[in-house]
Amino acid sequence: MDSVEKGAATSVSNPRGRPSRGRPPKLQRNSRGGQGRGVEKPPHLAALILARGGSKGIPLKNIKHLAGVPLIGWVLRAALDSGAFQSVWVSTDHDEIENVAKQFGAQVHRRSSEVSKDSSTSLDAIIEFLNYHNEVDIVGNIQATSPCLHPTDLQKVAEMIREEGYDSVFSVVRRHQFRWSEIQKGVREVTEPLNLNPAKRPRRQDWDGELYENGSFYFAKRHLIEMGYLQGGKMAYYEMRAEHSVDIDVDIDWPIAEQRVLRSILVSFRYGYFGKEKLKEIKLLVCNIDGCLTNGHIYVSGDQKEIISYDVKDAIGISLLKKSGIEVRLISERACSKQTLSSLKLDCKMEVSVSDKLAVVDEWRKEMGLCWKEVAYLGNEVSDEECLKRVGLSGAPADACSTAQKAVGYICKCNGGRGAIREFAEHICLLMEKVNNSCQK
Repeated sequence: MDSVEKGAATSVSNPRGRPSRGRPPKLQRNSRGGQGRGVEKPPHLAALILARGGSKGIPLKNIKHLAGVPLIGWVLRAALDSGAFQSVWVSTDHDEIENVAKQFGAQVHRRSSEVSKDSSTSLDAIIEFLNYHNEVDIVGNIQATSPCLHPTDLQKVAEMIREEGYDSVFSVVRRHQFRWSEIQKGVREVTEPLNLNPAKRPRRQDWDGELYENGSFYFAKRHLIEMGYLQGGKMAYYEMRAEHSVDIDVDIDWPIAEQRVLRSILVSFRYGYFGKEKLKEIKLLVCNIDGCLTNGHIYVSGDQKEIISYDVKDAIGISLLKKSGIEVRLISERACSKQTLSSLKLDCKMEVSVSDKLAVVDEWRKEMGLCWKEVAYLGNEVSDEECLKRVGLSGAPADACSTAQKAVGYICKCNGGRGAIREFAEHICLLMEKVNNSCQK
């Protein structure tokens, strides 16, 4: 069970000092944070994700794709689906980050250059946000680099702030690590234990461990933030599960970070968060031919015959899905040569010269007795948009058009005709493993 510290505490000192900007004008508020007279309004709790464009470690790290989703998209999805906030905001100075935030349904605060410097603190950016949003009573500052954050954690913390009267709540994680003093040349020549007796080393199961801040979120009331604090007043911590406490460090290679996140999701089938909709087992994958199976290039021989190419990895991906009991079908709006496609020996049903892809997929779905949630679709063009929005699982190659990418839940790292089908097939298998394990519990 998640444990929570519920004792009051005095305010901590402010290590950063009071920001130089003046305080925003005070509004007349009632005891619940409502403005004016009449029926009391509940305090306005706003989620705020800080996402500066000038990351030193990884350029535009906050919107770099991690397991098919922009990094910031993981926490935005959790915040929006939690239903705990009256508003969800991204504070940024970058156009691309703004566009991604809006695609996920967040509002955007364009931060000033004053609070977008390398030397700017989180507190500086939060205070600027409050200067422009007098309606906000409580800020839930969520770290953009916490992709395994779950909505239930945010719901519980919101309840602590609103119902239990805490002024600030921050996230921690329990670790079982023995600490030793650092050896400093000329000062200390030997190390000493800091939290254990070496003569009586406890077993892990006999030791409660220690709590560490993990930086996933900091909730604080307006009056506290205006005094220059994110932690203080009546203060509590919220203990997150270890599998939810994954932070993408700027110093770690991205592929390693991605595997770390996927491994965390795999370990925690019951707790990994993939969105509000309940996953169903996929029974059918429909794939666009031009730009997904192929790279979209068409070659014509001297005798006017059409020649196309595909990646063997994608053929293996199709085979992988078939072995898992998932039917794969191909579709194209172009009058492709069925003879040419048959020569690829993929053994897939296909439909070409299709003017209405949604109607064809709907017909296939009904023919197989499936609901839309049991259908996956990999598309790359505007003509795929309606199918991508309707199915239970949607994907697009890395080089798909922007319309297709905005409509999907997973964007591949691979381009069309260059391994995108194989990558999406592995993603489907990962999610189906989660579904099957959930059914067994």
